[in-house]
Amino acid sequence: MNPVDISIPHPSLPPLTSVLPAEPLLLMGAGPVPVPAEVARAGGMVINHLGDSMNMVVRHIKELTRYAFQTRDEHIFGVSGPASAAMEMAVGNLLWPGRRVLVLKNGWFSGRFAEMARGVGAEVSTLEVPEGNPVTAEMVEARLQQERFDVVTMVQGETSCGVWTRDLESIVALARRHGALTVVDAVCTLTTMPLQKDQWGIDVVFTGSQKGLSSLPGVSLIAFSAAAWAVTESRPGPRPHWCLDAVRAEGFWGRHEYHYTAPVPGLLALHEALRLIGEETLERRFERHRQSSLALQTGIEAMGLRLATPADFRLDAVVAIEVPAGIDDARARRYMSSMFKVEIAGAFGLNIVRIGQMGEQCRSPNLFRVLHALGVAMNNEGARLDLSAGMGAMEAHLARWAERVP
Repeated sequence: MNPVDISIPHPSLPPLTSVLPAEPLLLMGAGPVPVPAEVARAGGMVINHLGDSMNMVVRHIKELTRYAFQTRDEHIFGVSGPASAAMEMAVGNLLWPGRRVLVLKNGWFSGRFAEMARGVGAEVSTLEVPEGNPVTAEMVEARLQQERFDVVTMVQGETSCGVWTRDLESIVALARRHGALTVVDAVCTLTTMPLQKDQWGIDVVFTGSQKGLSSLPGVSLIAFSAAAWAVTESRPGPRPHWCLDAVRAEGFWGRHEYHYTAPVPGLLALHEALRLIGEETLERRFERHRQSSLALQTGIEAMGLRLATPADFRLDAVVAIEVPAGIDDARARRYMSSMFKVEIAGAFGLNIVRIGQMGEQCRSPNLFRVLHALGVAMNNEGARLDLSAGMGAMEAHLARWAERVP
């Protein structure tokens, strides 16, 4: 055999262990979030993706997901990809040319439904409100009285601007009354606030692994009601996806047959994340998220900053904060990262910054660290914030909550 001519030289690069910071950033943005030690350990393992052990893991994940979604659905899948892949699975299996969808849009992520639906040839109508505002049941009812739709899509929480769809249960009921299936994005809200898939009558719901579940990024979960599954199975013509075809996915998730090589470490990590949620219980987890977010909100306002969303439809999972006039928020966020090793998120065009309150972010040490870093960074940019007042107000809220916890 002749020698192989390697004309492109091997790049000489250092190992990641030598270039990443010894103290990782505290991730307090809109995801991904810190993960518990049990989840990190599980994510470091690889097993046969078609063996008996994996079959057990799949069964357990489905059982644990039923608890998290509050559903008895049979058709539950883990998707190899982010929550956007699960969104695409929902869209690609329920919509095709001739099908009509109403997209409820109040921000960046709710608007993705429309892009995906156009991509599969569906007829798309959008009910859009200014970003930072909620879509209400009254708006949806008026639209449904005018037009017929096969599917209505919505987000429970719009991550891009920190808005909660408070009327979600009523909107789902309206859609069902008008003969439409519903698809709900619960990416930043699952296990951070109540969601009752069966009781509310949601047809398809999905979430990502890297937010409220506090698992490794790269895996998502989706559940189909019996009505949604009947539509999925009846889809005419060639299916536009292969990996995201729910009928093919049922082979692996329902019958332990090969579909594609499953993201084994991500699924093992997700198993542990869901198991820990069950140990904590949804009731205690909802309360932890609520009180942690309220404490942070109290501290932010006491310090002198303004919350961007009115309390009536403010999302606890992602707290949106107005950037004071004249402040360079990008520079402030870089200062937080370099000086305090704390990272928060900017926004998609809005003059806000966002602090996540999902899963492992909702721990008291993290709250004090992020509020202190935010206050110092903003003052460094020329704001006049009372950092002591903010920290004191937040501590007082947490102390009152601790007194009530059994």
